[in-house]
Amino acid sequence: MEKNIFKTILLSVLAVFAGCSNYLDPIPTDKYSDKIVWQSETNADLYLNGFYTYISTYGNFGNGQFGGLLTDGMTDMLKYGSSVAGAGTPNEYAYEPSKITPDQNSLGIWGDAYNRIRRVNEFIVGLKTYAPFSDEVKNRYEAQARFFRAYLYHQLVIRHGTAILLDAPTTEKNNPLSSENDCWNFIEADLDFAAKNLPKQWDAANSGRLTKGAAFAFKSRSMLFAKRWEKAKIAADSVFALNIYELATEYKNAFNSNMKTGNKESILEFNYSLPSPVHGFDAEYAPAGDWAEMGGKATPTQEMVEEYELATGGKPNWNDWHAAAGTDEIPPYTSLEPRFQASILYNEANWKGRKIQSYIGGTDSYMQFGDNAYPQGKTTTGYYLRKWLDESNTDLANKKSSQPWIEIRLAEIYLNHAEACAMLGDNVSANNDLTIVRQRAGLTYATKSGDELMTAIRHERKVELAFEGQYYWDLRRWKLAHIVLNNVRYHAMRIENTNGQLIYKYVECDTKDRKFLEKLYAFPIPSSEIANNLAITQINPW
Repeated sequence: MEKNIFKTILLSVLAVFAGCSNYLDPIPTDKYSDKIVWQSETNADLYLNGFYTYISTYGNFGNGQFGGLLTDGMTDMLKYGSSVAGAGTPNEYAYEPSKITPDQNSLGIWGDAYNRIRRVNEFIVGLKTYAPFSDEVKNRYEAQARFFRAYLYHQLVIRHGTAILLDAPTTEKNNPLSSENDCWNFIEADLDFAAKNLPKQWDAANSGRLTKGAAFAFKSRSMLFAKRWEKAKIAADSVFALNIYELATEYKNAFNSNMKTGNKESILEFNYSLPSPVHGFDAEYAPAGDWAEMGGKATPTQEMVEEYELATGGKPNWNDWHAAAGTDEIPPYTSLEPRFQASILYNEANWKGRKIQSYIGGTDSYMQFGDNAYPQGKTTTGYYLRKWLDESNTDLANKKSSQPWIEIRLAEIYLNHAEACAMLGDNVSANNDLTIVRQRAGLTYATKSGDELMTAIRHERKVELAFEGQYYWDLRRWKLAHIVLNNVRYHAMRIENTNGQLIYKYVECDTKDRKFLEKLYAFPIPSSEIANNLAITQINPW
């Protein structure tokens, strides 16, 4: 995705459809289909470009799910600093999961997803009905549209375990839910069509569009959720076989834009570009010393910090820092592996030409969770995010963010392949995948099997893909969320400054036990859908 094709997408799409009052009608009409959209590939491209924004909508920089909050905030990875609804919804849901109901669920996307699915289906019908293009060109357009339909249905199924499958626009209100198996069949068929008909690479004028590699890569992810291990493995193997992608030499460079750096690890991304489109991630998650008015929205937990290994291998012993009285011994931050250094800011870390001061009263000061409704740039864990932040952006008050959202990168495909192979009993391949991922971080690896191998895979996913929006969904598909996220409280490193002497104290950053109810593995269908669709009833046990 070497070139940003998304700049001015929305303006372009609006220009194409200006005056088309029936654009949102269920069935395409000749007001826009044959007279405007389908008269040229240029217009068809503009129509299609609007779907590409879905990649960013459900990513860390978008607002299409959870009110723009990160799902990692529902786990032991990240702690939101606000204690009130809105910015503090992850805490509300974690403490009182009963607040998730058919009428209120910020993690849900039902209505918006079906609006988007309808638009994709309109595109496909219009394409087949009106476009004067060759079959090859039509298939290329349909492949892109069907990828996005699969992407949207994937989002629905991982939330609800079911969906209403629609492959064309309809005015029928009463449409039944499909089984989870049928949903994955539908998603798989769309991705197979996409992989078959998308190019391996586009020409320079179209670089940035979906490729064969993106379809295979997303299929490898979807088939893990479907527990179709062989198909997940084959899809990952298909990505490798393209011989296009490679791991960035350094972990920290895996999150740079292809457009700027030639990042060959990125397989599917959305490129932002000043002055538009842009996002506000830096302003929301930067340390207080960068932007005290609204930074520090969520910060890494001590649990996440302790997940990282030493650069020389093995985990440090954190017992001294767990002592109730605290210690003046500096934690082993500088000795931890490169993935920690690239992902988390800690006290005394180098950042924008200065040192992070996350102790009480420091420039990036600590604040006890619950002491204020909003963190106001302060950390409630003693840490800040580093991954995804743009260190070159030093004017957060006036400058928006433009770093890319990378939805899928090659490291994930190695981990998808490893898990699929482990579930198929191919320990040799699984261990080889883990070795490759860890070598990039400078870490050695001893081969494993059975439960130890799966534990290693889960650890690598948690660390390698930290803060990339996958961990919460991984815990759900592994059916571990009700164990890992239930009846627990997470911790911070509270740093006190006493006459220049820093004391590190291991303290709770939660005020209540967290809960994960087993029924949350499948979110309820919205009440509005139940009321308007006589063909369905609420899913059990809701």
